[in-house]
Amino acid sequence: QVQLVESGGGLVQAGASLRLSCAASGRTFSSYAMGWFRQAPGKEREVVAVLDWSGDNTYYTDSVKGRFTISRDNAKNTVYLQMNTLQPEDTAVYYCAAGPYTTHDVSGYHTWGQGTQVTVSS
Repeated sequence: QVQLVESGGGLVQAGASLRLSCAASGRTFSSYAMGWFRQAPGKEREVVAVLDWSGDNTYYTDSVKGRFTISRDNAKNTVYLQMNTLQPEDTAVYYCAAGPYTTHDVSGYHTWGQGTQVTVSS
């Protein structure tokens, strides 16, 4: 089982960039699909981006396509979310998650980090 710790959140102005990192412990990180999800106040948790164990296959929700990039470094046990051209509607707590297969379904992930807050001001 892996444990996940997110970092890199913060308060930025619209149009700025942030890079989130998710550091994983455990020797099985490279075998897991990984995902970034977010939850805004009063809303359900939603998928942002996911990728398979190799990093070659990715999925992005429509609202972040062309702005966000998910990647992983299996040698460093880390998954990243590069977020460019941030907008106020991107404000949320961002979570990384690990699961046995690549899916955009929240229920498909069994291990979650504690979350990191991203706030985008207009």
